[in-house]
Amino acid sequence: MHPLLRSVLPLTLCLSPALASALDILPGVWEVSSHNMQVGGQAMPGMQEMLAQLQNLPPEQRQMMEGMLAKQGVKLGAGGVQMCLTAEQIEAQEIPLHDPRSGCSNEILERSATLWKFRFNCPDAQGEGETRFLNDKEFTTRVKGTYNGQPSSMESTARWIGADCATLQR
Repeated sequence: MHPLLRSVLPLTLCLSPALASALDILPGVWEVSSHNMQVGGQAMPGMQEMLAQLQNLPPEQRQMMEGMLAKQGVKLGAGGVQMCLTAEQIEAQEIPLHDPRSGCSNEILERSATLWKFRFNCPDAQGEGETRFLNDKEFTTRVKGTYNGQPSSMESTARWIGADCATLQR
């Protein structure tokens, strides 16, 4: 697998917003696309570049990567990483936008109907961010912190794709 994909894709999943309260967002398939990602002052490729690089992998390596993501309930979509949020998860305030086995934790520092500020701590990354809820089908997130000891930042957009999560079932 391309070395850049080994480091950037986990960073994208780790720094994705970790939401922790019921929201007025729709259940179903959500697609998260990251952009403006920097680590150690160096620009990292955006989601479109990463998806293009994945397309160029040999079939067996691409299947291996897709299999690893599928075990986490994640699929690569046309514009980003797709995951399912069920109505029960949203209502129970258990929105798993990172792998529960990742060792990451998060804390909501401030919460309103349209803005959440949070702190996260993962084995390789830690920092703070904010999520702005634009409507029931879209939210944006900005994160700043460190990844592998280097300053990092990222922006992401999440948009609702549809209600049927069947294509993402493990």
